[in-house]
Amino acid sequence: MITHKKFLIGLFIITIVFSFSYGIAVGSFKFQPYGIFNSVYDQFVTNNHEKQNNIISSYSKLNVTSLIHIHSQTDVLDKRMQLIQYIWKQNNFPYDKMPSNIENNTKDERYSDLQNIARINKITTSMDYGVKSYSYLFLADKSNNKLIIYHQGHDGDFVMGKNTIQSFLEKGYSVLAFSMPLTGMNNQPTVNLSFGNLKLTTHDDLMFIESDILSPIKFFVEPIAVSLNYVDKEFHFDSYYMTGISGGGWTTVLYSALDTRIEKSYPVAGSVPMYLRFNNPKNMGDYEQILPELYKIADYLDLYIMASYGENREQLQIFNKYDPCCFSGTGYTTYENEIKKSISDLGKGKFEVFLDINNEKHSISEQSLAIILKNIEN
Repeated sequence: MITHKKFLIGLFIITIVFSFSYGIAVGSFKFQPYGIFNSVYDQFVTNNHEKQNNIISSYSKLNVTSLIHIHSQTDVLDKRMQLIQYIWKQNNFPYDKMPSNIENNTKDERYSDLQNIARINKITTSMDYGVKSYSYLFLADKSNNKLIIYHQGHDGDFVMGKNTIQSFLEKGYSVLAFSMPLTGMNNQPTVNLSFGNLKLTTHDDLMFIESDILSPIKFFVEPIAVSLNYVDKEFHFDSYYMTGISGGGWTTVLYSALDTRIEKSYPVAGSVPMYLRFNNPKNMGDYEQILPELYKIADYLDLYIMASYGENREQLQIFNKYDPCCFSGTGYTTYENEIKKSISDLGKGKFEVFLDINNEKHSISEQSLAIILKNIEN
């Protein structure tokens, strides 16, 4: 009986190893059934691309200009103030708030192999309901005296962007890195509500603590403001830039619209306007990306203008044409020229879009990273 079980286990292991090895061989050397698999994949990509084109063509008669509510500098300032009042309620933008704790020269083995790094400072931001954000300031050893904010998306900790952080450090940029609320090192507190206790684990949970005196949207942007306040006080960087992937790209859009300290911003696979989200489940997003009360104040089109407008300010949006997650295709073409015209009419700022046609992942590719670095240096 035991011998028979050992035989079955051995046979199972051999089958798994063979199947895995054969799969690698098929992909590498392109022998059969590579042709069948490749044909199925191509058909999937083609069908998905055709679906995207059909969605875009359905908006071909949409007057996108009519959805833009910013036509002057006064409009920009008014929208920004309305957003600040919605997010922080009775309080103003937290320019004076400082971190609850700074741990200088923190040790984290995950980053022990980073090059051109002097030290890491760990920054703690404490907020309502016990929500805490932990960010890292990676200080470049040989520095160009410029800072890039890197924001991870919904997938987890900003360690997932380690290669991107390293690329910036190699060029002399210090990096201020964040994870989204409730992800990565950030905590997941339990809150006491009128209908029971709720452990905050997903962004959709945040809708239950929204009130007249608290907008959970602050959890996404306040840690950045507070960390920059600390950086402003302790360091003297020449410029601040910001980039992020996925939900971090969304954060890049919103935060750059709120805080003019961000000179140039680079959201990657981060957002599209509401009309490109409707009837497209892949593009809908979490609570924070579709909150009606927020986008009635300033829709994405307005946010793009606010993030791009100003002296020496710019937003370069990056999309992956074949992104398996979201915002794939060329939906941006329905609004790109309209945003550019709005910025031109305002007289200050710049707006551009780059489509990565080679990256089939939900990520910042080496090509996109090179585009970001080139744009910063221009």
